[in-house]
Amino acid sequence: MKTFLKATLTLTVIMASLVLAQEAAPSVWEKSVQGGINLTQTGFDNWAAGGENAYAWQMNLNYKLVQDLEKTTWSNTGKFLYGATKTGDQEMRKSADEIKLESVLTYKLGSKINPFVAVTCETQFAAGMDYSTDSSFQISAFMDPGYFRESFGAGYAINESLGTRLGLSFKQTVTTDYPAPYTDDAATAEVETLRSEFGAESVSDLTYNVSETAVFVSKLELFSAFSVFDEIDANWDNTLTVKVSDYINMNMNFKMVYDKDISVKRQIKQSMAFGVNYTFI
Repeated sequence: MKTFLKATLTLTVIMASLVLAQEAAPSVWEKSVQGGINLTQTGFDNWAAGGENAYAWQMNLNYKLVQDLEKTTWSNTGKFLYGATKTGDQEMRKSADEIKLESVLTYKLGSKINPFVAVTCETQFAAGMDYSTDSSFQISAFMDPGYFRESFGAGYAINESLGTRLGLSFKQTVTTDYPAPYTDDAATAEVETLRSEFGAESVSDLTYNVSETAVFVSKLELFSAFSVFDEIDANWDNTLTVKVSDYINMNMNFKMVYDKDISVKRQIKQSMAFGVNYTFI
């Protein structure tokens, strides 16, 4: 916990110092807030080919706030996603659940390579259940686990669509009621509810306009702790959004996660959704 507090305090001071040190300028923010809801329903009545009634819904909200000044660029992004599905006589089950916040402050040196400090938080809204057995049981909850990263280093803007950053990073995983397998060290008798790691981090962002109505967004995050430098945690999130009309979008998402502390195999989640999308700002 001391490592977490020190890292957070240090990066907070650095970010505040950079903001206060820049030349006086109007606080102009570029704002983007988008949200949507997708619904799917299938019903059967005396259907000879068979099948089960099904119902699914998914809601999402994404925001991006950017302050671009002469000396600094401060980018804040957030992703909120939740959905559930019901098949036949089964109870409603969660199908999507994600909260992710990121704040990156870049200090401009007048070149494509610029220093940055960043803070990232990731968790979920509701309880996570394991349905692999006849009797389901809870395995996670809000902020249980919760993931935090504080990093600093240098970023490189390859072009307007692609950018990457590399630096040193502090990573914390916190739990309360579900320490295994997220934070607990099986080799010790004590049950650990906090795992702190220090290592190297790489984050790459791609936004590619496939066409006038289709946008592909990809984010690849890599982290390797210095204590086990040959083990690399990976989080690769890809979304293709196709605009059908002013308020109707189709979204296809593919996400792959690898963290040996949680599972020795890679984790994959894919989804396709079609529904209403609205731009608030």
